[in-house]
Amino acid sequence: MSNYTTTTTATGSICDPQTRVTKTLLAYGAIAGPTYLVVSLVQALTRDGFDLGTHPWSLLSNGSLGWIQITNFVLAGLMTIAFAVGLRRVLVGGPAATWAPRLVGAFGVSLIGAGGFVADPAQGFPPGTAADAAEVSWHGMAHFLCGVVGFSCLVVACFLLARRLGTDGRADWARAARVAGGVLAVGFVAVAAGGGAAWANLSFVAAVICTWVFVSALAVHLYRRTARV
Repeated sequence: MSNYTTTTTATGSICDPQTRVTKTLLAYGAIAGPTYLVVSLVQALTRDGFDLGTHPWSLLSNGSLGWIQITNFVLAGLMTIAFAVGLRRVLVGGPAATWAPRLVGAFGVSLIGAGGFVADPAQGFPPGTAADAAEVSWHGMAHFLCGVVGFSCLVVACFLLARRLGTDGRADWARAARVAGGVLAVGFVAVAAGGGAAWANLSFVAAVICTWVFVSALAVHLYRRTARV
């Protein structure tokens, strides 16, 4: 991208304290996705009674080990907010400079909200829950709304970033941003309309993985383009 805040010298690249802060913030964006995905997938594959094809990851916040996923949500949210601040610092003027970081930050806030408002037990998870449990509590509804708002913000942010990346001559990155935004939008609609079907749930899991991979890759790209210590 063309408008980065960097400092260099003739003998090498040296960054001032402000740039070090920016790099640190961007680094959080690089690790937020992998951390969230690994913690969620390990639980999905090891928690008793959890079926990756049936149960959404949000249900992992329930049960005696639910604190792990709650913490996962909160930490991912905090790291995403940090990345949003770093993103604002490197997008100097031009398209998406203001709203892309704000929307990414809003997604981070929604993750924290998803951790604070626990999804209701459902579909037989955690063990002992009725397979046809359909009661929705106030915190279950709040959790759902956090997801709707957060994922919507991230989808729009991806398309705004696609415009910015294209303007800066980064055509490949622009295409990747559009793919990530489109896949996430389709995946979220699928899981919302799929009625718990395995294809819908797995489609959403794949969409979430795809989008986190893009966010992490973009954070690494921006980190590398920012002045080195």
